[in-house]
Amino acid sequence: MEFLSEYGMFLLKAITIVVAILVVVGAAANASQKHKKHTEGSFEVNNLSDEIEEIKDDLLKEIMSEEDYKALQKEKKKKEKEEAKQKKKEEKAAKKAKKSDSSTDSDDSEESEDEKSRIFVLNFDGDVEASGVENLREEISAVITAAEEGDTVLLRLESPGGMVHSYGLAASQLTRLREAKLKLVIAVDQVAASGGYMMACVADEIIAAPFAVVGSIGVVAELPNFHRLLKNNYVDYEQHTAGEYKRTLTMFAENTDAAREKFKEELQETHDLFKEFITVNRPALDIDKVATGEHWYGTTALKLGLIDKIQTSDDYILHNAKDNEVFEINYEIKKPLAERLSLSIQGAVEKGFLAVWKKSIESRLFKS
Repeated sequence: MEFLSEYGMFLLKAITIVVAILVVVGAAANASQKHKKHTEGSFEVNNLSDEIEEIKDDLLKEIMSEEDYKALQKEKKKKEKEEAKQKKKEEKAAKKAKKSDSSTDSDDSEESEDEKSRIFVLNFDGDVEASGVENLREEISAVITAAEEGDTVLLRLESPGGMVHSYGLAASQLTRLREAKLKLVIAVDQVAASGGYMMACVADEIIAAPFAVVGSIGVVAELPNFHRLLKNNYVDYEQHTAGEYKRTLTMFAENTDAAREKFKEELQETHDLFKEFITVNRPALDIDKVATGEHWYGTTALKLGLIDKIQTSDDYILHNAKDNEVFEINYEIKKPLAERLSLSIQGAVEKGFLAVWKKSIESRLFKS
């Protein structure tokens, strides 16, 4: 126990010194960043088509005999050379065709048919505040500037829903893709409920896993009321507003029936807007049947018209990687130095106390 006590004191001193140094460095970093207009981020682009081919090649190398694998690679290289040669011929033919006004349109269309379309894969993992919308808006802006008509965007969406205005913005960001004449496919592998489905309904096509949770087209609001607790403890609470409905229900004052009715009216209005938004994007859907606040699994959601196909995002990518170039786009917002330092401190403290706790347990076990 004496050892543990000394070790603990040493650890606390060390942590105190580290924290002091990091606080000073963080303060200096914040001072230098005061004049920056926004937090900078960076894009990460992964070629999923190449990754799939690499995985396939590695697997074949392991399961095939050395002789068969070499023959396969030889055939593959031969095919690539033939395709490259054919491509050069087509490019030459296209250049010659451009010189003739009469044949330009037909030859150009043939050339565009030979080119592979692209699929841009985005990811959205939603929380209550839909905080990922900041990254999503950057990714969508980048895709719109780089994509061409005929390209597809696949959004892998996971969200149980949350704040109405936050998910409304996220859905509006997805609408930008359709306005740019890009096909939007949304894949739900686990859940797209409430605000998550508000986002999903914008898609040209919704695919979902068989047991993915879909729906929950409803609005909920709740809050505790401490009025009786305060009253029993002789605590007065005052609230002053300008405007009859500036505040309806409150946590501390005594709520009235009129306030409750107004609050319910606002909830109903939000629900009506939610249903209207879904109807505009999926007009064939029987909105009155599905806008009950219930949720369904993928197979039932397909029968109700909430989704268009039972398929996982992995299957969609594998199936379409054969004829399309698939790129995954991720935008990461660079966290301020002070925030990174605070996370480092938190991690160091947690590790330190974990080490002390572990030593304590080991000591007890040794003594027993």
